[in-house]
Amino acid sequence: MREGSAPNYCPPVQEGMTLTFEDEKGDCIDLEFLGIILHNDRSYGFFFPFEEADEVGTGSGEVIILEVTELDDEGQPAAFELVDDVSIAAEVFEDFKVATKDLYDFE
Repeated sequence: MREGSAPNYCPPVQEGMTLTFEDEKGDCIDLEFLGIILHNDRSYGFFFPFEEADEVGTGSGEVIILEVTELDDEGQPAAFELVDDVSIAAEVFEDFKVATKDLYDFE
């Protein structure tokens, strides 16, 4: 399993873990879970959109940042909400880049 290089980073339990989300229109999208960053007493999940046919190293490189808004009985993320605040998204993305610099190549 991959490990991050920062104490504020929680990596996925299993590499390649995917979650399916439903948007407000009812459309479903599969996202690969990249981990969670803890930032200012809040948790933010990082996800990579992909298609089953995508090959490693392909795709847009876009990362979706979702704030954890609810935890289940075991303290695991149960609900997420899209981060709309551009400044917060930029801050947590910088934290993510620092924490995962040994895992991902950021250009």
